[in-house]
Amino acid sequence: MNKKELHDTFSDLESQAAATLDIIKNMKKELSHLTEDNNVLRMENQHLRDRLAEIIKQQSLEKQLTDTGMTKSRLNLEKIYEDGFHVCNLFYGSRRDGDEPCAFCLEVIYGERK
Repeated sequence: MNKKELHDTFSDLESQAAATLDIIKNMKKELSHLTEDNNVLRMENQHLRDRLAEIIKQQSLEKQLTDTGMTKSRLNLEKIYEDGFHVCNLFYGSRRDGDEPCAFCLEVIYGERK
């Protein structure tokens, strides 16, 4: 190989290396953009999952409401009260004498409906 061919070969290798370097730089930029987009989408996805969980929770609470507008827990308290026991915090669990009404229990069961 003479000096001219050797010089031309090195020039070709240098131009190929420069082209490869440009390709690598472009790929690095693209990877950076894709990583950024991925992080944005992950955060948005998490926000959507959190919102979906809120909606499901709200729907399950609404589903607990019956035709009377009472939740399951209030219906359970009403059933205990109808069985002859106090559900108020003053006399909770004690038997109601002669099934007489208790204003405190009625307030617990039917008061402050939201």
